[in-house]
Amino acid sequence: MQNNTFSGLFVGQNLITLKEVDSTNTFLKDVLSKSTPLLDGTVILAEKQFAGRGQTNNTWISEPGKNLTFSILLNPSFMEVERQFELNKAISLALNDVLSKYAGNDASIKWPNDSYLGNKKVAGMLIENIILGNKIRHAIIGIGLNINQTNFPAHLKNVTSMKLFLQRDYDLMLLLGEICSAVEARYLQLKAASRENDLGYLNKLYLRDEWALFKFDNKIQSGRITGVSEIGRLQLETPDGIRQFDNKEIEF
Repeated sequence: MQNNTFSGLFVGQNLITLKEVDSTNTFLKDVLSKSTPLLDGTVILAEKQFAGRGQTNNTWISEPGKNLTFSILLNPSFMEVERQFELNKAISLALNDVLSKYAGNDASIKWPNDSYLGNKKVAGMLIENIILGNKIRHAIIGIGLNINQTNFPAHLKNVTSMKLFLQRDYDLMLLLGEICSAVEARYLQLKAASRENDLGYLNKLYLRDEWALFKFDNKIQSGRITGVSEIGRLQLETPDGIRQFDNKEIEF
């Protein structure tokens, strides 16, 4: 275990690097379950993660030394449970802020929180909240970002990396520092009750206002994303009217 620090107010000030771990989210949850005090903004970075997790028990496959797999601990005790999707928007936008610096308008957010370059996924996120009463005591934010990896398993046809998309290598620690700074900025906007994240998230939403094919109700149908509800349900215009969907009720 190794400790380093980044510049910034708090996100990344306490950086713990692990040579190998099953999942940085699981590691953080285990530490918290033992009542071990950790600073707000602590980052757990894995050089090798062999059981990374994505949304709804999906796995995250990452080649060691080529990508970033890490978790950030935030303590948003100012947030009620019903506002948790606001945190999702803030962190999704933070990643998009960094990717847009390199890829411009080719960087977007695929609902609810995947990062896309063009029409392919470059990063995934898993936020796990620990609740106390009606407040979010801890938010554990796991992020996997494909950076310099160029070979992916054959079944992962919709995946890319920054190197594949932009044709150059990137410094992992430099990008991690930029992500920590962006997360901190968006999180502080959230804490200040700014609505900027709401508008920013909608503006960066993949396929928003475009008619496309989706799979729902066990069949492929056309639809147009019009927005996202306050609790995070996707709002889709269909030939039968406006529909709302939870995660995994609809496929792109």
